[in-house]
Amino acid sequence: MDFSQVNFFAVLIAALSSFALGGIWYSPLLFQRIWMEACGLTELDLKTIDPKRVFIGSFFLSFFIALSLSLFVGPTPSLGVSVGAAFIIGVCWVSSAYGITYLFEQRPLKLFLVNSGYHILQFTLMGLVLGLWP
Repeated sequence: MDFSQVNFFAVLIAALSSFALGGIWYSPLLFQRIWMEACGLTELDLKTIDPKRVFIGSFFLSFFIALSLSLFVGPTPSLGVSVGAAFIIGVCWVSSAYGITYLFEQRPLKLFLVNSGYHILQFTLMGLVLGLWP
């Protein structure tokens, strides 16, 4: 598949959905407190970040993920193939890679669960969007 077969609108929507999911996932509504505690971050730490750099960088990387996922599943994937492949990537590739890193870094299990859970849902949601708009 080449870039001429990529639905860039679907890729953009997939990236935006991932970005929105992250905003909810790591918010006080869900896992912000657990995530901050497991990372050793404080409210003050969050206030000292450069939001432009973080949000622009996060969106760019989400777009890159959505684009590569689109190339991986092909130009006209069925919804099942797109969602299934994305879920498998999230569980088997991303979470497993995090798991190896977290074992060596001796990071807490709850941090692994929060971060891996986000990425499993992130990829699955992107696969859903790409499957709906092939």
